[in-house]
Amino acid sequence: MITHIQGKLVEKNPTDVVIDCNGIGYKLNISLHTYSQIPDQENVKLYTHLQVREDSHTLFGFSSLAEREIFRLLISVSGIGASIARTMLSSLTPKQVREGIATENVSLIQSIKGIGLKTAQRTVIELKDKILKVYDIDEISVSQDNTTKDEALSALEVLGFNKKQSERVIDKFLSLHPGANVETIIKEALKSL
Repeated sequence: MITHIQGKLVEKNPTDVVIDCNGIGYKLNISLHTYSQIPDQENVKLYTHLQVREDSHTLFGFSSLAEREIFRLLISVSGIGASIARTMLSSLTPKQVREGIATENVSLIQSIKGIGLKTAQRTVIELKDKILKVYDIDEISVSQDNTTKDEALSALEVLGFNKKQSERVIDKFLSLHPGANVETIIKEALKSL
């Protein structure tokens, strides 16, 4: 098993990189999150996941061990292959994916291209306990954040704002300020809506 590759960055694209390691060029498929984390310097180190199939051996590269772990959890779910898992990690940060599953935010998971309602629900059902256990997330704090978000959403709906648009704005704000209270969330959301 190849766990990481360290070497000279030869080529960097939003979907893949080529790393020269002792004269051998390794092509690694990456997410947009990893792409944004890779420094534009000569020497890089990426953690890898090797997928072996009948017709191909594919390497996936990750900027952090946490992102690789989320990727491995995602591909363990029936209906989510490596390309959808990579799309998920390109659309959301590993932390957003992790918290979305932990808070049972099916709509956040479903908002990713290629994920339907049933796959989103299955992802939450199959991975919630694993994520709570692996990342030692306290369920009480998770449910309180969800309540705060719900209160802010309903307040914005009463004010006449579109629910989906409001939810996007709130999710973005909460990803940067997870401990914010309802009043702060609403004020910040109103600035963006």
